[in-house]
Amino acid sequence: MTGPLVAAQLALREDGTPYSPLFDDVYHSAMGGIGQALHVFVTGNRLPANWQHKAVFSIVETGFGLGLNFLVTWSQWRGDPSRCDRLHFVSVEKHPFSRDNLDTLLTRLLDSHAELAGLAHELVSAWPMLTPGIHRLAFDNGRVTLTLALGDAAQMLPKLAVRADAFYLDGFSPAKNDALWSPAIFKALARMAEVGATFATYTSAGKVKAALTVAGFVHRKARGYGTKRDMLVGEFAPAYRVRRHEPPPRAAWTHRHAIVVGAGLAGCAVAERLAARGWAITLLEQREAPASEASGNPAGVFHPMIARTVTPATRLSSAGFLYALRAWQALADAGHTLHWHAGGLLQLAQDDVDAAALRNALAAAGLPTGFAVAVDRDTASVYAGVTLERGGVWFPYGGWIAPPSLCRAQLAAARTALAANGQSPAWRTLFGVRVEQLVHDVEGWHALDAAGRRIATAPVAVIANAHDAVRLGHLAHAPVRSARGQLTILPHAAPTSLRVPVIGDGYALALDKGRLMTGASYDMDDTGLDERRASHDENLARLRALIPGIAPSIDWARVQGRVGLRCVVSDRLPMVGPLADEANPMAAGASQSGARLPDLQRRPGLYGAFAYGSRGLVWSAIGGELLASQINGEPWPLERDLADALDPARYLLRTLRASAQR
Repeated sequence: MTGPLVAAQLALREDGTPYSPLFDDVYHSAMGGIGQALHVFVTGNRLPANWQHKAVFSIVETGFGLGLNFLVTWSQWRGDPSRCDRLHFVSVEKHPFSRDNLDTLLTRLLDSHAELAGLAHELVSAWPMLTPGIHRLAFDNGRVTLTLALGDAAQMLPKLAVRADAFYLDGFSPAKNDALWSPAIFKALARMAEVGATFATYTSAGKVKAALTVAGFVHRKARGYGTKRDMLVGEFAPAYRVRRHEPPPRAAWTHRHAIVVGAGLAGCAVAERLAARGWAITLLEQREAPASEASGNPAGVFHPMIARTVTPATRLSSAGFLYALRAWQALADAGHTLHWHAGGLLQLAQDDVDAAALRNALAAAGLPTGFAVAVDRDTASVYAGVTLERGGVWFPYGGWIAPPSLCRAQLAAARTALAANGQSPAWRTLFGVRVEQLVHDVEGWHALDAAGRRIATAPVAVIANAHDAVRLGHLAHAPVRSARGQLTILPHAAPTSLRVPVIGDGYALALDKGRLMTGASYDMDDTGLDERRASHDENLARLRALIPGIAPSIDWARVQGRVGLRCVVSDRLPMVGPLADEANPMAAGASQSGARLPDLQRRPGLYGAFAYGSRGLVWSAIGGELLASQINGEPWPLERDLADALDPARYLLRTLRASAQR
């Protein structure tokens, strides 16, 4: 959340062409947006021929506008029997339309195009809340992915982690929107371009040709669309290296099979996201069922973070929250059983100072009311259904979910995806199995038991078993700590009127049969799994401060508790990404003092997803998508700098830099 977005205005010229008052320009030629998309961008990039028979094909667009280029490209992909297996369309937009205005415009433009109108309906239905950052939308069972980067292109393009095969250069004309055609923009595009990547653009302005040449693109004129005589097409063919680090590498696995160690929120999310891409999965879990440890609580709350300043944690929470809502709804729509409710959540301010800080943070971020809104005491009480003493923040789509049901749904979805691809034997789950070692040789990664027997072998292994990840991955530079959490469940204590979860310093969550769940303690560096009366007392004190008068008497004989250990590191961000070769961390020739994360040598095919702390519900879904994208060689669902903040090698890098300075 870097500041408010300014939505595009709905306006039409006299001939009905959509028009931007802000830029004093039209969104497409008066000759027709569909024809322009086909002639300029699809044909100009030699599609569909260039994507045929490929595993992944990625298109980057500057200026999403009405989405016509995306819809037409999607339609062409659908109609091509030799299409790529997965199509990624990545588009930057500084002034996106609201859902209603986008629906109005597309309905008007596509009234006589039944297929495109159907695709437009899917797009509008999936359209995200207008918050800055990256939004990932999936279509056609995940085979078509739209990654929307909402924000200024000059800021967003350098943050994209994409290996682009084609570019749609489609901003308003250079004379109207000079900033989108600057040398800096083309430099950012060059940094993500695959050698030989094509481009096409409606314009043929001299300044555009000059900027393309400097950035390493070879251009030539082609017949324009409609009354436009010329347009530009070409390829990325640099005469010299134009970037320090290559875009994310293409997947080059001998076969697509991954071992996932751990069947909690982290491991189940990774397994589901890889299986959705056709990866065979062997899931190994030392307990007898999924979600048996910290992920096994009967329910947990989910919501984004609101803070006075924008941090990696707030950005990740915003992206993770919105992505999780879409992912969970997709699971439910596919018929998988989820116990959840996304009907709202209240975060109460601690005091008047905190209330003012929350209001100011919301105002500065310019967040839509569908995401979060400040509320006073009376409004908060109405939402909660109980009398409260303070206001705070209302999250209309926050709520609660039962983590075990989520894990089971993800595993069921993974099995279904592989079975649909004729790969049902490629799904294997082994419970009650402890992995003692992971060893690597020319065959890949071998999971071994305590006797040294091979449990599974695959070219890729993902360690998603929380605290045990350090042992299994031999990670000396992963400062993992344990935070004991004990929750309290009170019988027949929930007011029948308590409608939504209420959080603050603690939380109140109504369960079934009138039960009330509250907690949880946060006992750092305490690994005791025993249930303690002192922890219950602490939980109840926070509950009564949150909702005065609640649970006036306690029948201790019927109180239940559950203890889990949260896995955290010092910066409270998760560890998601490829694991470094700590024995030989630096790539040849790299300087330790000036090292960056891409310089570090990684262990081939070994990844981690752990240390989600108290935010596994919000972070695990986007973490699974990020890891699957990295493994499969696809565009990332998070900005590069945010993914770097999650990189498991970040502490190793700090150690190397500190050593070089001594």
